[in-house]
Amino acid sequence: MATIPCSNSIDETSQGATVHDTEVIPKKSTHGQILKSSALVGGSSLLNIGVGIVRTKAMAMLLGPAGFGLFGLYNSVANITQTLAGMGVNSSGVRQIADAASSGDEERVARTTVVLRLVSIFLGVLGAAFLIVFSAQVSAVTFGSRQNASEISLLSIVVFLMLISVGQSALIQGTRRIADLARMNTFGAISATLFSIPLVYFFHEKGVVPALVAVAAMTLLSSWWYSRKIQIKSLNLNIPAMWQEISVLLKLGFAFMSSGLMTMGVAYVVRLTVLRKVGFEATGLYQSAWTLGGLYVGFILQAMGADFYPRLTAAANDDNECNRLVNEQTEIGVLLAGPGVLATLTFAPLVLGIFYSARFIEAVSILRWLTLGTVLQVITWPIGFIVIAKAKQKLFFLCETAWAGISLILAWMCVSTFGLTGAGIAFFGSYIFHGVMMYIVVRRLTGFGWSTENRRILLLYLPLISIVFGCFYWLPFIPALCIGSTAVILSSIYSIRALMNLVSLDKIHPFLRRITDLISSVMPGAKKSES
Repeated sequence: MATIPCSNSIDETSQGATVHDTEVIPKKSTHGQILKSSALVGGSSLLNIGVGIVRTKAMAMLLGPAGFGLFGLYNSVANITQTLAGMGVNSSGVRQIADAASSGDEERVARTTVVLRLVSIFLGVLGAAFLIVFSAQVSAVTFGSRQNASEISLLSIVVFLMLISVGQSALIQGTRRIADLARMNTFGAISATLFSIPLVYFFHEKGVVPALVAVAAMTLLSSWWYSRKIQIKSLNLNIPAMWQEISVLLKLGFAFMSSGLMTMGVAYVVRLTVLRKVGFEATGLYQSAWTLGGLYVGFILQAMGADFYPRLTAAANDDNECNRLVNEQTEIGVLLAGPGVLATLTFAPLVLGIFYSARFIEAVSILRWLTLGTVLQVITWPIGFIVIAKAKQKLFFLCETAWAGISLILAWMCVSTFGLTGAGIAFFGSYIFHGVMMYIVVRRLTGFGWSTENRRILLLYLPLISIVFGCFYWLPFIPALCIGSTAVILSSIYSIRALMNLVSLDKIHPFLRRITDLISSVMPGAKKSES
């Protein structure tokens, strides 16, 4: 998903570290912590984006739109099966480990970790067996025939390896070892690319599933390598203790599993809808736009899951603290995402040409609509984490069910009416619904409200994004490009200045400090560090 300079609190994730090294965040502004974790996860994501460009470009050129659509369908099958078989124990495990680590309970961390690993192996076997036994039926539902049953069976290896991997990575995330998490993702992405591209090159469409197996294998190797660095307390678990821990993991995990299954299921059904109503090539175009739509904001959302979620879990019983953390996370998220979203809207044809080829330019319209939806994800995801952190399983399940239902209805209606672009319109509409719903739910749950600073930032960015989006529909391309480019430049300056005013610049790396001092000289009002 380059190692970058980081503070000592992050560097303490070295060989032999224990769970006591987990950093305890006092009740003060966490802007710096959010930026630090975003930089660590985002830094690895930037490298992964570069690796992803190579991998995606190779896949697109070797497979074409139709083959790329096949890749997306196989990936969806593997993801849905993994989510269903995984029972949400990864997310529930992260929460349990984060809660125990924040209180310094080494025994509980060890107990959860051991049980989580055993359960992950068991669930991995079940998931693999499911795909093997029902491969013909899954092929018939996905492709309309049973001729892909052997490839579906081979996906069982992907499910098995990925479920074992999540049991290992949960310990890294739960103890908030963000640096190791970033390195793990980077190593996995690079090694997966080195193995997957040759498989597709030599075997073309027949190499798609083996490429997914290679990615899963490298992910497992990466998670094992970094999780082994964390020493956990030795303990002897008896059957009652194990069953109690399993019950907690599965009870909370069911809500996560249901949510993940609905999310994957919606994406799967939308792909099938595009396939049935528009065609195989359109499915490839949808897959290409889907991949790019969340590329820039992906590192922000990953940082939320990697660091923000465990921090919020530690403060779950304090409503005021939860609301403050969410507001600060949203503020940083929008400031980081805004310029990138505007750039994606403005340079969509160029981005598609660079990442794929000229054959994918038809995906420009759906890419822009999907990008609008990712803006709402950045805004609404921090709110949704409150429900998760407070372990409100039933409420979380009801919210996700409502979102999934609206998503499917919108997808069916919009694809039938607008064709391929309708899938992007439906995605955007579903997150309008999701944002309104979650705001109402969380306001009643914790009394949440947007901070004054967030309201100001949103009132700036949302209209600006709407104007740039509309320009490409209402104006000729060149004037729209000029307006969009100007918006990208001005918003970048604004976001940099705002971020510089949120953190203590004398604590950042000297090289970055010199850059910020240079920016300060041309940006009145921005803080300048003391040399």
